[in-house]
Amino acid sequence: MTKQELLNQIQQVKQETDTVILAHTYQPPEIVDAADITGDSFKLAAAVAKLPNRRVILCGVDFMAETVKILSPDKQVILASPNATCPMATQIDPSRVRAFKQQNPHTAVCCYINTTAALKAECDICVTSSSAVKIVNAMEQTDILFIPDQNLGRFVAQSCPHKNVTVWDGYCPVHNKVTPQQIAAIKAEYPNTPVAVHPECKPEVVALCDMAGSTADIINFAKAQAGDVIIATERGVAEYLNLHETTNKRYIQACGDTLICPDMKMTTLTDLLAALKGEGGKEMTVDPTVRAGAKAAIDKMLAYGG
Repeated sequence: MTKQELLNQIQQVKQETDTVILAHTYQPPEIVDAADITGDSFKLAAAVAKLPNRRVILCGVDFMAETVKILSPDKQVILASPNATCPMATQIDPSRVRAFKQQNPHTAVCCYINTTAALKAECDICVTSSSAVKIVNAMEQTDILFIPDQNLGRFVAQSCPHKNVTVWDGYCPVHNKVTPQQIAAIKAEYPNTPVAVHPECKPEVVALCDMAGSTADIINFAKAQAGDVIIATERGVAEYLNLHETTNKRYIQACGDTLICPDMKMTTLTDLLAALKGEGGKEMTVDPTVRAGAKAAIDKMLAYGG
């Protein structure tokens, strides 16, 4: 079956089943084209919670589908690619957080959205990469454990010097491998071109760039520039900008082909069609007690305007 035939079938079955398709920006371009809503993980979950559709297909990784289910418990939520996961989301065991809280009752535990529902349920508050600094800065507690991403945690600590931010050993395997040498090399190749980076990269990498922010922040920054922009995050962002922006600007991918998340590239149009037909994918379930704890952490984030 050709790509166009697959896309046509996807649209037909989507309408017949009253299904909404979500795709993270890191997904392959053909998946983004097939989606009704694209964006970063929390935007997808928040958007679908306001829609009447009772069925959702998520093209991304498992923690994202869990987050959709947490916010829309009455909807059927299906992960298009059953094996797509996020290594960082499972790096911290919930039992480790429980033990820490018992020993440090006055320290607030702040978790990144890129975590399992079970880990969110053990935490006091959840944040996104775009809201992390704002929320930690506004929290009443001075002592904060930020998990799982140590690089984002250090970025938050640097931006909130009046807080005592502790980080653990989690990290994004893709962003963590970017080196200062790679950034210096591409800046030398494209002088006077601003560099946008994700704060999941190491602090010494972020220090060399012109802005650091979430997927949405990077896209907004890139669009606002008058000329070319170097993009130092998962290559799906540069692909998205180059395919969907009609200006003559170039969105230049940093680090060649090394900034690729294999899990985010796992979903195919065939997977999506099979999930739509009920012949593939993975239906997401979240234990009600776990959901209540995770939802409380997300609700607290929203209360801070995150």
